[in-house]
Amino acid sequence: MPKHETVKRVNHSAKEMFALVADVEAYPEFVPMCEALVVRSEKERDGVRILVADMTVGYKAIRETFTSQVVLKPEESLIEVRYIDGPFRFLQNRWFFEEVSEGVCDIHFFIEYEFKNRMLGMLMGAMFDRAFRMFTDAFEKRADRVYGVASV
Repeated sequence: MPKHETVKRVNHSAKEMFALVADVEAYPEFVPMCEALVVRSEKERDGVRILVADMTVGYKAIRETFTSQVVLKPEESLIEVRYIDGPFRFLQNRWFFEEVSEGVCDIHFFIEYEFKNRMLGMLMGAMFDRAFRMFTDAFEKRADRVYGVASV
């Protein structure tokens, strides 16, 4: 089962990075392969927001839409994504933002997935793997545009 895990240090606070990743509706503007994202529902309980969203990803002529539950836990600096429906047999994604010092955090990114269809997995697998490796960079670049580039 393909998976990718990385830790990246950025010159933005954990709170800023959490807010950026939690803004799922902006993903089509900057996330690799994300063509559309629609939030179907949203609810909040005890400071935790739960979204159900459809994300359409594509590469060349291939398009796939999948539905996920996104659990936003700002007090824990944690975002968990649970797969609901679509072309995967399994998909799990987690973001954790660890404050290192003022205005600096480590982004912990983890994703594990498996396509239902073996052929689709062969076609899209390499592209997904490449895209997932670019995710943390895409979010850092977005943070630089939104919050400004911190001077070192």
